[in-house]
Amino acid sequence: MHSIGKLNRDIYKCITDDIVTDEVIITDERIQHIMERHPNDYERFCSYIPEIINNPDYIIAANKPNTATVLKQITDNGEKFQLVLRVITQTDNKDFKNSVITFLKVNERTWNKYLEK
Repeated sequence: MHSIGKLNRDIYKCITDDIVTDEVIITDERIQHIMERHPNDYERFCSYIPEIINNPDYIIAANKPNTATVLKQITDNGEKFQLVLRVITQTDNKDFKNSVITFLKVNERTWNKYLEK
């Protein structure tokens, strides 16, 4: 388990008001998943993850409970990213932390598709 940093609960209230911790983590299993499914994205862009979480351009409720699709365009290089974040509520195990489920660079078409929804 690796600490990513803290999230601002106020900006994630669009997902749920019941976020019990501000700590965000990523597990080794999730890192492996990202590396397998989205080759080179984690290695090249993982340093952007805290920025994506702390200053998202868009937060969209995902199709799973207490889960957000977070979108961010990084101005330094114009790249666009999608991050799926599961937030922890009072109904979850008290030892769990908010966690990154997946992370990837997205193309313009995918970005625009999210914004159309």
